Amino acid sequence: MKSFQLILPYFQKNRLIITAGIVCLIIVDFLQLVIPRIIKSVIDDLTTLAISPKGLLIYAADILLIAVLMGGFRYLWRRCLIGMSREVEEGLRSRLFFHLQTLSAAYFDQTRTGDLMAHATNDIQHVRMGVGMGMVALTDAIIMGAAAIGFMLYIHVRMTLYVLIPMPFIVFGTRFFSKKMHQRYQDVQAAFSDLTEVVRERFTGIRMVKAHHTEALETRRVETISREYIRQNIRLVKITSSLFPMMMFFSNISLVLILFLGGRNTILGKITPGDFVAFISYLGLLTWPMMAMGWVTNLIQRGKASLDRIGRILERLPDVTDSADVSTATHLKPNGSLTFEDVCFAYSPHQAPALDGIHFTVAAGKYLGIAGPPGSGKTTLLNLIPRLYDVTGGAICLNHQDIRKIPLTELRSRIALMPQEPFLFAGTIRDNITFGDPRFDETDVIRAVQQAALYETIQSFPHGFDTVVGEKGVILSGGQKQRIALARCLIQSPALLILDDPISQVDSETGNAILQTLHATAGSCIRIIVSHRLSVLKSADMIIVMDQGRIAESGTHAELIARDGYYADTLRLQEIEEELDGYERGAV
Repeated sequence: MKSFQLILPYFQKNRLIITAGIVCLIIVDFLQLVIPRIIKSVIDDLTTLAISPKGLLIYAADILLIAVLMGGFRYLWRRCLIGMSREVEEGLRSRLFFHLQTLSAAYFDQTRTGDLMAHATNDIQHVRMGVGMGMVALTDAIIMGAAAIGFMLYIHVRMTLYVLIPMPFIVFGTRFFSKKMHQRYQDVQAAFSDLTEVVRERFTGIRMVKAHHTEALETRRVETISREYIRQNIRLVKITSSLFPMMMFFSNISLVLILFLGGRNTILGKITPGDFVAFISYLGLLTWPMMAMGWVTNLIQRGKASLDRIGRILERLPDVTDSADVSTATHLKPNGSLTFEDVCFAYSPHQAPALDGIHFTVAAGKYLGIAGPPGSGKTTLLNLIPRLYDVTGGAICLNHQDIRKIPLTELRSRIALMPQEPFLFAGTIRDNITFGDPRFDETDVIRAVQQAALYETIQSFPHGFDTVVGEKGVILSGGQKQRIALARCLIQSPALLILDDPISQVDSETGNAILQTLHATAGSCIRIIVSHRLSVLKSADMIIVMDQGRIAESGTHAELIARDGYYADTLRLQEIEEELDGYERGAV
């Protein structure tokens, strides 16, 4: 019942359409029930030889008219009910996607993409089937079943009661099997998620698979998970394949009773031959509702299992949200400082802190450089500023205001973050830079790519800014992808520019040109740059060196050289490497 609340708004919104669809469905059901009455009259008239060819044509015309009416009303109920189920599918998928975007980064650290894809496709499809065809089959089972029984009672009460003897067995059997089906549907959906994730990973990493010649190994891995998916489906089929034969068995028992009792009553003259044929026809119509009960159970259990899975996601709340007093917070000023006040952070209570006691201040228009060995907490520090994660101790302040008291939309609108591994969507270069934002025109795009030292490269492409980059920017080099991601940040003219190793994949000359442009056009923008290439940080107003989640060194470039610690040692090694590289290139 709790899961049903997820789709209740769609029923309320479309209640008139649903009502119209059900009315049309009921009309079709009753029209179907009229046909056996016509057949009864035809057979009785033929038995007594009291009908002419013209009379047969009239009966045939009646059936033809009913068929036309049934076709028209069947179109209407399918348009209303199946169309409504498609709206439920679209609305639920949009709601799921919107909700997923509100969840914090920590959720996606723990959740596989394949699971989310399964929820957004397979699960929602099963909900649609349960809502659409499930409603149709349930209405048919109730209306046609009740009406068919009513007509049968009209023909012969005792014979009808005998025919209904197997029905309780069908009801109890359906309830017994439905309990088992629900859990097995859950298992099938979980196996489908696993299969989706495995296949997605292999296709995403297909170039790596080919490079290492592991096609046979990966095929075996996919086959293993595919066999598990088949195994779970077979476990489910063992239940569903028992349910339908059971229902057919009891339906055929009813047919046996009709043939014996109905035939006997016809011989004794208690019912006419037409009544006997009509009774068998109504039993045939009653068989569908009896079968529909099994199909409805199948659809609803599968839909409920999927709806439960979707419901668990929609119940998940984001870890990072606006605080209760955010509405009373003072809005951000255009310019201001960034301060870390004894900041601590751990990804979970059971893990050691990724950051511990971080304290520094960067004034407006200043450049902060961050260095340190891999795993020292540099990227974690950057992710805390736009509140991808929230600090577990201390505070981060913009303009002397705790960022947890600033509306998330306002905070993030002032920040541009370029991650260490830039991601490109499979659209055009223009789309990847602007995200389709109508605020940015051609002048803005050109300015951003010029600052990222990419304008000449893009001009060399046949389609310029309209060049389609392919999945994850497959047609571009690493340096080109990195500079497009940089242009995406620069086009926003942010108050706070955060770059995680922004020129690691470009040559020194291009990197220096980018840095000079950044500094020349910075204005009051705070720039925070993480770089393993320490020469990038020479012009920083302040440099902090991270080590095991703490600030090991801080100061200007000259101060850190004089201190002769990690920064100075690493810089000397990099300068030696650059000299050797230059010597080798010259020798070649």
